[in-house]
Amino acid sequence: MSIMGKIHSIETCGTVDGPGIRFVIFMQGCPLRCKYCHNPDTWKLADGENKSVDELMTEIKKYKSYMNFSGGGVTVTGGEPLLQAEFVKELFIKCKKEGIHTTIDTSGYLFNNTIKEVLNYTDLVLLDIKCFDRTQYKYITGVPLDPTISFMNYLGDIDKPVWIRYVLVPGLSDNETHIENLSLFLSDFNNVERIELLPFHKMGEFKWKELGYTYELEDTIEPSKEEVIKAMAIIKMHNLNVVTN
Repeated sequence: MSIMGKIHSIETCGTVDGPGIRFVIFMQGCPLRCKYCHNPDTWKLADGENKSVDELMTEIKKYKSYMNFSGGGVTVTGGEPLLQAEFVKELFIKCKKEGIHTTIDTSGYLFNNTIKEVLNYTDLVLLDIKCFDRTQYKYITGVPLDPTISFMNYLGDIDKPVWIRYVLVPGLSDNETHIENLSLFLSDFNNVERIELLPFHKMGEFKWKELGYTYELEDTIEPSKEEVIKAMAIIKMHNLNVVTN
């Protein structure tokens, strides 16, 4: 019997969550509480819609021609998709049988033997590192940084291709020393293909208000073009490939 998962939503032709045109599955549930989260409606696992792996595969296969043409595939994001690792594992096993490229977007906070098995069927990891200072990371996310560092070290050990995602938030994650230290850390890895520097935006603010949550960044402005360029320059100094949107 096909495993059931809690799904928040689906995007059938995504272009920003991995290479090519992608079938993007937003999983429900997340242990982090990031202050700038634009999907707070994914936090509670119980709020998702029940779907089976087989149901999703039926939909996914309708878009194989787009994936093949563009070098795309399937991305699971969230929320934190590894909260439902068994579901993701079965989904990726079936994707690989169909010759479909698999990507997982994760904070790296969760790690166990099942997740190691998921990674066996994962072609690319999008690893979200919110900050590289332990105190500030805990302030931003509500959880410690060390699990994410351990996760990244494991990805290096198994030589798994990684794209790092870093959201540049004025006053939260724009400290030049923290960006420098992250760049130093990442420069030791051969499996980091690119750094995606993502300027903070407030498009999810209305969701916080709808859910009755306090949005602490109401007065935070989006980073200027100059601030983005400055952060990119720090990363480039360490021979890392950095892009922005």
